[in-house]
Amino acid sequence: MKIGSIVWGVSDIHRAVVFWSEALHYVCKYESDDWAMLVPYEGDGIQLSLALVTSPKARRHHMDLFAEDQQAEVERLLALGASRKVWNYPEDADYVVLQDPDGNPFCVVQI
Repeated sequence: MKIGSIVWGVSDIHRAVVFWSEALHYVCKYESDDWAMLVPYEGDGIQLSLALVTSPKARRHHMDLFAEDQQAEVERLLALGASRKVWNYPEDADYVVLQDPDGNPFCVVQI
């Protein structure tokens, strides 16, 4: 058993396709008004599916993105449209919490 796809709830499919394709170096395999599938540009990896949601409530999910240069990746993601999420970090935190343009939280973790 393995994960085949992560399904991420968004309020704007096209905006999410643009952001997550650039953020993860993925390419859009399929896009409609209410669904999109993103796959790695090169090589194997987990598919990211984007599903249109109408609820304004927070989604109960997040991704941890592993980075060799956390600071550079955080700055790159902010330039793509992410924002910093206010967070109470522990003293030894190796992660930064951001939000995608839809407000979905995700972490950038230093590896």
